[in-house]
This record gives sequence, structure tokens and C-alpha cells, in this order.
Amino acid sequence: MSQLIKLDNYISRYERNIFHYPSQFSRLKTENWNRLKQLWQDQLLYNVSAEANQEEPQDSYFSKWRSFFNSRSEIENQSDEVEILPKTEEALKQYFLDALFPFQLKWASTTIDRMSFIDKTYNQDFLLKYFLQRIPDTHLLLYMPVFQLKNGPIEGEIILISPLEIEIITLIEKSSTQHIIPNDTRTWYVDEFNVQSKVLSPMIAVKRTETIVHSILKKYGLDYPVKKVILSRTNTIDSQTEPYRTKYVDANQHENWLKQKQTLYTPLKHQQLKVADALLKHCESVAVRRPEWQQEESTQIL
Repeated sequence: MSQLIKLDNYISRYERNIFHYPSQFSRLKTENWNRLKQLWQDQLLYNVSAEANQEEPQDSYFSKWRSFFNSRSEIENQSDEVEILPKTEEALKQYFLDALFPFQLKWASTTIDRMSFIDKTYNQDFLLKYFLQRIPDTHLLLYMPVFQLKNGPIEGEIILISPLEIEIITLIEKSSTQHIIPNDTRTWYVDEFNVQSKVLSPMIAVKRTETIVHSILKKYGLDYPVKKVILSRTNTIDSQTEPYRTKYVDANQHENWLKQKQTLYTPLKHQQLKVADALLKHCESVAVRRPEWQQEESTQIL
């Protein structure tokens, strides 16, 4: 599960200490997965035993998981409602990822003393879930960050920082019956049943973000590979060649592209964290003091 280090222009605890939180996240995730899996195994054994004794399985300790990532009160208590854990390990993994998602949103919109007012639509952002749930946590994700530059704020594309490279990703997805035809100009084409229509080239957006990323890396003297990715999970991209340091990932290549990331066993790199830190320094953050801190300060004044 990739780590959401920046979301829009919300404050992120990763920008406070990028050299601490990625390893803490991975450790908490592993610990809580092991804890949940043990609860699940215990629940299966309990249910088998209850059936053998012709007893009603009790929704008690084995069927609850209410304090996900509860160390240091980092996450609010879950609902008191009892939940029955999934029957298969594969379903349990998805249950775990879905439970982890709100926690990631919290880390990407709060620090210890400040908070951003997050748009509730992100709770149902399936594209965001796709990048978080299908890519390992050795990858650091900036999801539509807003860069603060001399000329003002500029919205960026999706940026994925792996231990090996930076990928700047934009999506172009149409009906599955359509084919995408790249072009060298500002216009691409979409073909459906031999009828072509024009669309704005996705290269414009990724090139703009690429220019920003390169300028930030140059400022801090950082040398790190940067690649542009045009991603279409639903369509084929009809092209014989690709522009320099650009990858077209279409419906036929999509799963292999993901698999390469999922089988990359290289751990987080110090240079990778330095690159992430540099980018975060130039991202806009809009936040206010958290209410509990304001209340504490008022109490001290009184």
C-alpha cells in the first residue's frame, strides 16, 4: 500500500518529518496486519469449535477490530458495532486495506497541532484508492499536489516516487470500445468504430509537472530519474513509438506495470526521501490550528 505523503493542498505530517513517518507507517501497518490476521485465525478456530459443540458463535473478542493503529491515540476509536471478519484471507486483506484508507487520509490532512479541512469526496475517490491499495508502501504518492511557485500556485499531476525513479502520471480513460491515438501536437485522437474525435493531449499536463519537478531537483542538487506515464486502464493506446522518457501504459500493459511495482523488493532509499522532502517543501499547505490545541492554549492563558 503506497504512502500518501501529499493530498491536494492539505497539510501532511510527512512534510514535517519525511525521514520518520514512512518507516513508522510501514511498521504500524505490519504490526496491525499481523494482529488482525491472528484475530481472524482465532475467530475461525472459535467458530469451528462452536459448531462442533453445537453452540451459537459469539460475536465477542474474535469478531471485533475497533482500535486500528491505536498506538499513541493516532486514530479515533472505531464504531462499537460488532463486525464479523471475512471468511477468506484474500477478503481479509481487502478488509484491512479499506480500514487503513481513512487512516492514510488523516495522516495526509493533519499534523500533531494543525489540520486541513478535507473534501469528503476523497473518502470515495476510487482512483486514489487504486494507487494506495495496489502499490507497495515503498512508493511515496503525491496525489494532485499544488505547487507554490513564484508566479503562484500550480496544480500538479499524480507523482509516484519509488526507490528507483519518479513517475509523473496522468490518466486518459474512455469507454472500453474506444482506442486512443497519440499525436505530436496538442491534440490526440479517440477512435470508436472508425470515427475519430479530438481530445486534449495528456502530454501537456505531465510535461508541465515534469518541468516543476526538474526545477526543484536542480535547486537542491538532486539527481533522480524522472519518467512520464500516460495511463489508461480501460483503453488501448495505438502507438508504435513513445516520446523520450515517456511510457504509455494501456489496458494491455496495465497489470504488468502494476506487477513490476508489486515485485520491487528494494526498500525505501535515503535519496528517495530527500527527493520527497524537496518536493514537499514547494507544495502549498492550507491548514488551521487543531481545536484541541486552541483549547489548551486558551486554558493556559486563563
